Amino acid sequence: MKEEELAFWAQLVSKGTTNAMSNLSKMIGQEVTVASFGLKQIPVAETSQLMGGPDTEAVGIYLTVSGSATGHIMLMYEPKVAYQFVDILMGLPAGSTQSLGDMEESALGELGNIVGSSFLNALADATGLTLLPSPPNVMTDMAGALLDIIAADILLTQDDAFVAETTYHVGDRDIEGQFFVIPTQDLLKALLESRQAA
Repeated sequence: MKEEELAFWAQLVSKGTTNAMSNLSKMIGQEVTVASFGLKQIPVAETSQLMGGPDTEAVGIYLTVSGSATGHIMLMYEPKVAYQFVDILMGLPAGSTQSLGDMEESALGELGNIVGSSFLNALADATGLTLLPSPPNVMTDMAGALLDIIAADILLTQDDAFVAETTYHVGDRDIEGQFFVIPTQDLLKALLESRQAA
């Protein structure tokens, strides 16, 4: 990817992330601030290192992207962070959630829905593409196993992944989450073609 193309992708992801966090703030009634934002080009096989290694337990909220092009969105948290999010989403005192049942997973699914839809809407508005999120799938597993879901598809067309990685804090609680956006080759191509057509 050329430098100007990477800059364009970074600008789109930044817009999408800002929109997603703004709508998440409205949903939970607390300010969500982006603590760090970065784009990395890494070998697909190494994506699990971003979560501390393949054997790190994690909760993933996974959505696929369809429409003008395909891609993947994954929100990933350490289990204790996911529990904190459930407390916020369900209006519970901090420390109430200690495991994930159907109701807790449903709350995290709604979180994924808001973040994924808001992110894709911002990209669609900026490019004129149709980008639709799938219903979210909430899973608890090792980070390597969760990211393998994405890697298997990405590896069909490319060896490297362009990963947008965002860490954010929620309200008065120091909650850190990671928001991975991993575009397939056809999504990157469609986004870059929309730029040239503009």
